[in-house]
Amino acid sequence: MLWNGVIDKYRDFFPVTDSTPVITLKEGNTPLFKADNLVKVINPALEIYLKFEGANPTGSFKDRGMTLAVSKAIETGAKAIICASTGNTSASASAYAAKAGIQAFVLIPEGKISLGKLAQAMIHGARVIQVEGNFDEALSIVKKISEKYPMVLVNSINPFRIEGQKSASFEVSDHLGEAPEYHSLPVGNAGNITAYWRGYKEYYDAGRIKNLPRMLGFQAAGAAPIVLGHPVDRPETIATAIRIGNPASWKGALQARDESGGRIEAVTDEEIIEAYRMIASLEGIFCEPASAASVAGVIKLNREGYFKEGDRVVCTLTGNGLKDPDTAIRVSNVPIKVKADIEEVEKILGYEIYSAHR
Repeated sequence: MLWNGVIDKYRDFFPVTDSTPVITLKEGNTPLFKADNLVKVINPALEIYLKFEGANPTGSFKDRGMTLAVSKAIETGAKAIICASTGNTSASASAYAAKAGIQAFVLIPEGKISLGKLAQAMIHGARVIQVEGNFDEALSIVKKISEKYPMVLVNSINPFRIEGQKSASFEVSDHLGEAPEYHSLPVGNAGNITAYWRGYKEYYDAGRIKNLPRMLGFQAAGAAPIVLGHPVDRPETIATAIRIGNPASWKGALQARDESGGRIEAVTDEEIIEAYRMIASLEGIFCEPASAASVAGVIKLNREGYFKEGDRVVCTLTGNGLKDPDTAIRVSNVPIKVKADIEEVEKILGYEIYSAHR
């Protein structure tokens, strides 16, 4: 049976009717990998799974919420949508606007967005405006504009965004047959951890699962307002997707943490990059840096003895690594340049070519 997107699959859990026009790029149904190699390094007594949201149509989890947000916008007769973005939201909004045949307007913080994500917004035909400020300032502007003009705001303060994003927890539960003991996510604007917790609770109430996970959220140390307990005016981190100083879904994240008995902690850029490289080199999965915060956080808590033997931990990898190739190149080994001569190549290969043929 063909996959027709998250609205079609989980319609009973969404605020849609038969008259709702479904704008979809067949998002969802992303792979859940058992991280057999990663777990050997972190803790062989655990089961770790990676929910790779980079396999969505525009390369991030944002598509789950955007299909519902844009579908509901079209249902009301909207001709334009607007958002502020550090990258992934702009890419997703632009693609779904293109599919719906409406205009997308995108405000981005100048110099604070990876080229991969900017390219997506541009090629999909969005009107992109660079703001001399940070994400929080851009969000404040688009909120005011959406109140003045007939365009729908599709940031995660749009309730349909959270509704769509909760579908990922349905998929995790369906794939595992039940909920994991722990679910770990990066936290930027905090919509995702809010949505996952809502999804798990709804699946539990519907009798689809018999237990609820503890929710673990991880912010970058340079952009950790929830951990610090106050907004951060000038957030800084290599993980641009979570470089947010005043999360729109702050209360939802705290609710997810407190109701589930989980944690929200900070991880350093060094810890994020370590996990980023481990995910790629051990599991063959290329995620963007912000995604790796979920794994970095699990590594950190494991070192504290937080988990017990047999615990299943799902880590959401929120976006595809191809969105930020510059970072990957910067933290990887530099290619070795030689002449086009087999002997020159053999010298470089050295023992590696010998051991590979033993």
